[in-house]
Amino acid sequence: MSAPLFPLGQVVATPAALDALQSAGDDVAAYLIKHVTLDPGDLSKPDIAENWLSLREGFRILSAYTLSNGVKIWVITEADRSSTCLLLPDEY
Repeated sequence: MSAPLFPLGQVVATPAALDALQSAGDDVAAYLIKHVTLDPGDLSKPDIAENWLSLREGFRILSAYTLSNGVKIWVITEADRSSTCLLLPDEY
């Protein structure tokens, strides 16, 4: 496993994201580990490049993953690294 590349801050999730994770039987920690190591998940090449720029410059970091039940989930860490939120794309 890769070392974390940035702090997550306070981790929060929307009720819909928690329901989707529970329905899928997926472990939230697995997605947080992917996020904090910049696992590309479902991101496009430009979005992957943007995350690396965001890491260097201190901007917001966004990850996108598909849960085992096919539901898409986003993980967003704020620019100041004070918090990370798990949510569904339509909640943004």
